[in-house]
Amino acid sequence: MLLHCGAELVPRKGLAAVKTPKGTSSWYPLPHGDLLGEVLGQLDSAGFRLIGESHALNHEGHRYFGVLEVSLEGRSNDAGYGWVVGLRNSHDKVFPAGLVAGTRTMVCDNSAFSGEVRISRKHTKNAWRDLRHLTARAVGQLGERFMTLDARIEAYRGEPMPDWAAHDMVIRATDCRAITPSQIPSVLGEWREPQHEDFRPRTLWSLFNAFTEVYKGQNPAATVKRSQALHGLCDAVVGIN
Repeated sequence: MLLHCGAELVPRKGLAAVKTPKGTSSWYPLPHGDLLGEVLGQLDSAGFRLIGESHALNHEGHRYFGVLEVSLEGRSNDAGYGWVVGLRNSHDKVFPAGLVAGTRTMVCDNSAFSGEVRISRKHTKNAWRDLRHLTARAVGQLGERFMTLDARIEAYRGEPMPDWAAHDMVIRATDCRAITPSQIPSVLGEWREPQHEDFRPRTLWSLFNAFTEVYKGQNPAATVKRSQALHGLCDAVVGIN
């Protein structure tokens, strides 16, 4: 997890040190550490095994972002990418607790996210009481989302991408806010001269990774929104609804 804007990486045990603010009659914040613990427990119960993890805090600990790399027993690691679960929570009412399914490209350590699953629409009175049920339901949706991501990536790999089409995609990515106008030269640079040999084939998968390479260093919330927009743009190319 690459961070900026005041965010800092912390060990898992560092989440317990964050003081959860006192709730109100209509707002009941969830402790970051308890939320993570429930998600990890539900992932284990669902058969996922934890391969790696990163955790970050910003805004004086009020906002938490986590990335958990997971797999299933017997799943091959030869695909060149892995599954990740993005996790977020806030103590300042900026966003609700939530999960997002994603992938991490091994060769360049890029992450992209798709299909957000909210654990709670907001931190309501029953959110804490129902935390186990809410996380179980959210984790239960991840398996299907990961299968969808696998099918997506295979479609991206099989889609030829001539240079003119790549340039058109970059402009359309700006229109849908998958990137900012200032990132256009960086994406084109990665497309024309990839840093990694795996992305020299002129395919949609190579172009997709040119975008995600540029995502490195932006804040996690922006990565989630922009990579979801990027998935939507690429899905349209390969005919995925």
